[in-house]
Amino acid sequence: MKLDTIDLRILDELQRDASLSNVELARRIHLSASPCLARVKALEAAGIITRYVALADAAALGLGLNVFISISLKSQDRQALADFERRIAEHDEVMECYLMTGNEDYLIRVAVVDIAALEHFILEHLTSIPGIDKIRSSFALKQVSYKTALPLRK
Repeated sequence: MKLDTIDLRILDELQRDASLSNVELARRIHLSASPCLARVKALEAAGIITRYVALADAAALGLGLNVFISISLKSQDRQALADFERRIAEHDEVMECYLMTGNEDYLIRVAVVDIAALEHFILEHLTSIPGIDKIRSSFALKQVSYKTALPLRK
């Protein structure tokens, strides 16, 4: 799907506030409601809009500890990677997981209540995943920037 300036404006508005009604979205992008809805549906059908979410404040929910964990596997064959990815996806604490280049195979970000919860996650869940060779943790002291909206070409 080739995106035009109207599509990009729709995406920009929805990335800022996905709870907008179609009427309000149409008003903001200066389009009537019916063509606006058709464009949103086309963006969804093309897989450009994949889902709508509400972003919660982690600190307000008591999840004040953000930890980045680098993981090296004993083997990097296709099955070992697939097994790790399947197992790591089972844990709600894991907010992000990336297959990396460099010294470590994966980088995950976990959100937990405190150091005891992190210890429990590592000892009871992470180390039980077969094939892990090394685990290294880094604590985030402060979140300097956090975005959910993707940069759009304009």
